Amino acid sequence: MALRALTAGYRTGRSQAVGSLTHRYLLGARGFASGEQQDLVVIGGGPGGYVAAIKAAQMGMKVTCIEGRGKLGGTCLNIGCIPSKALLNSSQKYHDAMDNFKEYGVEVSDVKIVLPQMMKQKDKAVAGLTSGIEGLFKKNKVSYVKGWGSFTSANDIDVALLDGGNQTVSGKNIIISTGSEVTPLPGIPIDEEKIVSSTGALLLKEVPQHMAVIGGGYIGLEMGSVWGRLGAKITVIEFMDTIVPTMDSEVRKAFQRSLTKQGFKFRLNTKVNGAEIKGDKVTLDLETKKGDKETLDADVVLVCAGRRPYLKGLNLEKAGKLQTDNRGRLEVNHMFQTSVPHIYAIGDCIPGPMLAHKAEEDGVAAVEYIAGKKGHVDYNTVPGIVYTHPEVASVGKTEDQCKAEGIAVKCGKFGFMANSRARTVGDFEGIVKFVSDAKTDKILGAHIMGPSAGELISECVLAMNYGASTEDIARTCHGHPTLSEAIKEAAMATYDQPIHS
Repeated sequence: MALRALTAGYRTGRSQAVGSLTHRYLLGARGFASGEQQDLVVIGGGPGGYVAAIKAAQMGMKVTCIEGRGKLGGTCLNIGCIPSKALLNSSQKYHDAMDNFKEYGVEVSDVKIVLPQMMKQKDKAVAGLTSGIEGLFKKNKVSYVKGWGSFTSANDIDVALLDGGNQTVSGKNIIISTGSEVTPLPGIPIDEEKIVSSTGALLLKEVPQHMAVIGGGYIGLEMGSVWGRLGAKITVIEFMDTIVPTMDSEVRKAFQRSLTKQGFKFRLNTKVNGAEIKGDKVTLDLETKKGDKETLDADVVLVCAGRRPYLKGLNLEKAGKLQTDNRGRLEVNHMFQTSVPHIYAIGDCIPGPMLAHKAEEDGVAAVEYIAGKKGHVDYNTVPGIVYTHPEVASVGKTEDQCKAEGIAVKCGKFGFMANSRARTVGDFEGIVKFVSDAKTDKILGAHIMGPSAGELISECVLAMNYGASTEDIARTCHGHPTLSEAIKEAAMATYDQPIHS
């Protein structure tokens, strides 16, 4: 029952969506108004919503944030980004103890997995961060209403409180930050025990012998890595002919080779027509692009075939004629305004990459516009990171994209094999690759596979935000020995020649 309650919360998405109207009306008739109209009401306390609420309060607004989970941070913090990274870290430590420590003269014996403790450490990290956001709300005087909200008019929101009853919150401006949910696949019912979403994959009570992952994107490869390191056989089933199709093709090929060496099996150009639980196994009906059909048995099936905006229960028709696109996303202008000017939308429920850090930037920019200032988010400089080992991080355009758009480019690469810090720590698989304009040398994209790629990409993001060239990075002194020297060398390889390759 507890798992069902949590997975119901998962449907709220990265920021935090609102629940069903039926649930609201069953909570009781007691209700009261919140009093003074707020300058801003934020629906959803995930990365976009809570950041927007705090920023608005810092700018002098009276702010209320409505959150139905009872814990701030949305999917990202509670059942997404944060707990998955905790398990990625723990599973990597186990893998190192089993396979890598001896290389460094450290011998250990009787290494074993204590899964309950691993989950306890994950939950502790999550709890500390969620309570920390509540502390920030108190510090910045943000009013926090725990419950599910739905519009009763363009300015008023009825909140079904988690502790019973109802409260009306009124706002001069409203930000919708309700996130996204897992895109369901027909014929594959998720029960969060044998057929799981990423939520259920964070809560498995034992290591499966065989996990089938439907979808070769970020989330599937990360969660596959967790359970693969702990001993599961991993089979990734992907409808397209590549994994992570947005990734630079050269980096992607190297990445897939790396995962294959780790034991991943890939079934590309293959779709799943159905799934059936038979005893302690799940049988998948597969069909290749050529039309060949077969079955595959697994102990656990992880469904990671994408996400979609979550707007259910908001009662949007009461707010006005809010427009959505053909993918169910709220349409907004450059100021994040919907078709009702005082109602804004950010994060996963509008166009753009479905990433927590993108939602945060949306939130800040939207609040700046509400305050009469200028906000800005450049989606071309929002980095994407896969937290596998090796990590993969990218920003901007790929070489293939530039060619398709007719942009003449220069590309430079540098392998971590020749980086002194990577060699000393014994983690040197991967490359750094820059894509720059052939005439101006302006950086158009950066792609990294290797140790700490998710940290290293920030230098490239900063450079791109300031319109820098690869020569600008190459002429910047980098500390030695550091992994960041690989960034410098790749930049040198792009505009001129590297020293160490």
